[in-house]
This record gives sequence, structure tokens and C-alpha cells, in this order.
Amino acid sequence: MRKSDKRRSSSLLLGFVRVPLKGLAAAVALAVVATTGPATADGPDHGPVAEPAQQTEPGYGDSEGHEPGLDPTPERAPTSEVSWLSFPGGAFAVDSLGHTVRYRACDGDTGRVADPTMRVAAGVASGAVVVGGVAYRYRVPLVGRSEGTLEVIPRHRPPVELTGVVVTSPQPPTDPVAGARLFPLSGQLARVVADASLNPAGVTVRDLSGRYGDQQIAVNGSLRPKAASVIKLWILVELLRRVDCGQVSLDDGVLVTPEDVVGGTGQLQFETFPQVVTLHRLAQYLIKYSDNVAANVLITYLGGFAPVNALIDSMNQRSTILARRMLDSAAAQRGEENYTSPDDVVSLLGAVWDGEILTPASRDLMIGFMREQTLNTKIPAALPPGVPVAHKTGDLPDASHDVGYYLIPGTETAVAFLTAGPMATGDETVRRMARTVYDFLVTPADGAVEE
Repeated sequence: MRKSDKRRSSSLLLGFVRVPLKGLAAAVALAVVATTGPATADGPDHGPVAEPAQQTEPGYGDSEGHEPGLDPTPERAPTSEVSWLSFPGGAFAVDSLGHTVRYRACDGDTGRVADPTMRVAAGVASGAVVVGGVAYRYRVPLVGRSEGTLEVIPRHRPPVELTGVVVTSPQPPTDPVAGARLFPLSGQLARVVADASLNPAGVTVRDLSGRYGDQQIAVNGSLRPKAASVIKLWILVELLRRVDCGQVSLDDGVLVTPEDVVGGTGQLQFETFPQVVTLHRLAQYLIKYSDNVAANVLITYLGGFAPVNALIDSMNQRSTILARRMLDSAAAQRGEENYTSPDDVVSLLGAVWDGEILTPASRDLMIGFMREQTLNTKIPAALPPGVPVAHKTGDLPDASHDVGYYLIPGTETAVAFLTAGPMATGDETVRRMARTVYDFLVTPADGAVEE
């Protein structure tokens, strides 16, 4: 799905269009009315080498004094000065403001490491760290779609030089002129967001086809509601990454016991246990049925929350965290919650599509599972019958989301529609945003809608 010239394109500084929530109340009333449908619940109740470096991890604020259903700003504020180098089997993340790096690949994970000697000049971060007797020398541009290098120097073994495409959030467009044609969609989506008085809403859209120069736009792209079942996408990617590394096989079986059974969405809860379930079926059900049993079993299988959060951190997705299992109401009451943002979702979807975190085979399998999604009351319900989509829903009493891919040939697009507030009205807001994007994509210059 990645075009061959994407890896060779030069660095471009034009980024994406973001429209803040502030000031939208005066926007023109919504022009597109979407198809409606019943709600579904996925979640609860429905240079020189530095000395051995200091490990650091991002922290998150408390849950007081903020919009219902939204998390406060993380203690370590997100920045735009972050990028990660993609290469076969892993990622090398750079935070040029925090002067930290992280290497995570098939052969190991350094954790988030401080590099006080990092040099940032001319839009490039460079430096070196030593972790566990292995040196990592890097030169990573801070603009996406450029090429970076990483030299891994094990003790008593020959060094390995890795090169790869630099990924940022957002990725710059490959064609700013074509990208400008996507900008009017921002205003249309801003009107939908302004009209959603009961539901703080955010949306991020990235062209994947090249029709709009791979441009990304966003309205409240940093909105950080509870992730609900959208967090299952990161669980799946971490599993498939291990498959790509040859560490596990989807034919492997996992013992599922009666103690693993929870309610909410899914099919496994209706089966008889104990039984051995293959990783393939767990992965498929995780997305196809938004299966909560599959999610919790896979979290345990992967080693808990830490590996999934390590994946998130290695891609510098600062708004996303996995902090509790599905339907763990006690954890939720303690303030342990899963969060994400439209920008982070599209960062993940774009990296998957472009082959920057998974192999083509695993990418195609993941998108195939998303095409099988059975909870279709939001994006699919808003579009004409037969429009090809691959998506993942997320629902809680105070959150309603739908994210994924519009697979219209020649106009493939990644979308993330996230809302907080009452689920029922959030569902309708998601449908309106989904239809607004669709109508824009299929409307030619003369204004006639193609269906």
C-alpha cells in the first residue's frame, strides 16, 4: 500500500491544518446530516557516547478538574519535536526537547533513555548512548519522510547500520499543492464539531492515496478522551510485531479459563472454558467482535500493560496509554484509565498503512480484521451501502469513537472520529463527521456528489 516513491521523497516542512475548539461556537450550522443508527457498547457496563543513561518514563496527571470523560494534560507536555526512525522489526524514537531516545526492535528494548549530549542542529538530532553494553549512534532528522540512520554497536560483535524513513506526527505531505485541496474539509468538520454541544469532539484525517498529497488535517486532534475499545488496535499491533519478529506464531494456542471471561462486547464469553484458543482467533475476535475476553487474554499473553505502552512510546504517541483491562470497573474507579487522541490514532493507522511498523503481510491481516468489523452503527451507517471501510469502534457511557480506513479506490484515507460525553449523542456526532469526510472525498469540482 505504500508507494515506492514515498521512501525517497524529500523533506517537506508543510504539516497539517489544525482547527482548535475555541472560537468554533460561531461557526455556520451543520450542512450535512448523516444517517443514524442504534448505539452499541464496547466497554464497561455495556557524537561522544554518553555514559550509561538514566531511564525515564512519561507521567500522567490526576483526574480532577477537567471535562467529564477527558484526561487532563500529561505532566510531560506533548511536543512537535519528536520523530521515530522506522526500520525492519523496530523503531528508534527521538525526543529532541526532552533529550531522550528509545530503541525497540526484535532484538531488545532500551527503554526511554536520557541523552544529555544529544546535538540538535539544522533540524537533525544526533548523538549516542550506551545501554547494556550496546552503543547506539544516531542521526535522525526531525522532519518526516526524510531518511535517518542508526548504528547499533554491540560489544565484541560487528556494528550494524540501519537506515529508514523518519516518521513524525503528522507526517508532512508529499505534495503541498495537492494537499492544499484538502484544507476546506477542515472548515466543514469544524462546523460539525461546533454543533456537538454535548460532546467534545476531535477528528484527524490523513490522505493515504496521494490524491491530496498525503496531507493531514485535524480539528481538535489532541483531544484526549477515554480510549474505550480503540485501544485494542495497539494490542493487535504489538502482537503482530512479535509475529513479524518470529517470536510467536498466530497458530500458537493460549489457554483461556473461566476466570478470563468478562462481559460487554464479544463472542468468546458465550463459549465453554477452559479451552485453548489460537492467537489468530484471539486477534481476529479482538477486532471483528471487539471481544473483551480476547483483549484481556492478549494483554496477559503479551506481558501486561508495559509492552503495549512500550510500543506506544517507541512511536512517540504521547496521548495514548493502556492502564487497565477491559471491564475492570475497580481499576476505573481508582482512576486507572485508557486514553488516546485522534492524532495518535491516525499516527498508528498511517504507520501501519505505510509499512513502517508491521510487515506487509501483518498489515494486510490487520486491515482484513478491521474490514470484518461487526459493530457497524457509526462510520458504515453514515455512508451509502457498499462503501468499503475498515474500522474499529470504541464505546463507553461517556465516549463514542470510530476510527479506521476509507478504502474507496484512489481515495484511501485514514480517519479518527473521537468524542467524549453522552454515548448516544456522541454516536450521532461520529456519524456526521464520517459523512462529512465521505461527501468531501466523493464530490468532484463541479459539486455533484458521486455515489
